[in-house]
Amino acid sequence: MRTLALAALLLSFGAGVAIAAPAPDNYWPSDAKAYIISPRNGATIKSPVTVLFGLKGLGIAPAGVKFPNTGHFHLLIDQDLPDDLSVPLPMTANILHYGKGQTEVTLDATKLAAGKHTLQLVIGDETHIPHSPPLASKKITITVQ
Repeated sequence: MRTLALAALLLSFGAGVAIAAPAPDNYWPSDAKAYIISPRNGATIKSPVTVLFGLKGLGIAPAGVKFPNTGHFHLLIDQDLPDDLSVPLPMTANILHYGKGQTEVTLDATKLAAGKHTLQLVIGDETHIPHSPPLASKKITITVQ
């Protein structure tokens, strides 16, 4: 009888109270933004090139660390976002991983030869999978002398 009374009390207390479901792991706050601080779009610069990463509305966590509303950077060089963003981003010469939580990189001529290049950041989770929808910066174009 006591258990039944407690259950009735809990049900009556909960009536009319909305309980929010937890946010999914891939939730990005609406103001979240990834961006390239430097170099600027259209810049002509000499090698080596330092790229500064920017992130608003989220935290940085290294690869392998699962923590809500965090991720780490991947830099795409002369590369579009992959078609399948449900799998980990591959590590290639054109998709660089910064899984230690780095927020900048200096690229020499072996990574950015003289000429025109595009750069874009994408945030990945602890397993390098971009969240859905993907959080990616605008693609910029630079010229390396």
